[in-house]
Amino acid sequence: MKTQFEITTSTVAETEQIIDLILTIQQQEFNIPITAADQPDLNEIDQFYKAPGGEFWIAKHQDQVIGSIALINIGEGIGVIRKMFVHKDYRGKEKGIAQKLLVTLIAYARTKGIEAIYLGTVQKLQAAIRFYERNGFVPIEKANLPASMPLMKLDTHFFVLQMNDDK
Repeated sequence: MKTQFEITTSTVAETEQIIDLILTIQQQEFNIPITAADQPDLNEIDQFYKAPGGEFWIAKHQDQVIGSIALINIGEGIGVIRKMFVHKDYRGKEKGIAQKLLVTLIAYARTKGIEAIYLGTVQKLQAAIRFYERNGFVPIEKANLPASMPLMKLDTHFFVLQMNDDK
């Protein structure tokens, strides 16, 4: 049976749930040495993501945040994906939560005139890397990233989706 969920834009009221979801996945599931202090954007979602023309979406199941994805609009037709996370109990193609989050972000990016979407991730997240590749993202060398792209110090693998190339 498919999990019932909804995708909405985040509000300040969900900040604590968003932080809990992301830190649990980063620290406990993947042993990534990162803290809330290393991610000040999580306490300033409106300022960091929404104000410059981006957005932050969440997936909710029975009023619980079970997934997230964010778009930073860095201008010049360039977007950057951040904070793509789905709770381990809600992952998988059959559930469709990650796919719906990504489709929502891409549709929004089109309305903002974004022509290319970039992202960075870590080697440890192999399922995420395969997910992005299945969705048309192609690897790109760090040296070829836009100069204005904000980088996360832990990211080692980078991808780009050219919006005019996707189907």
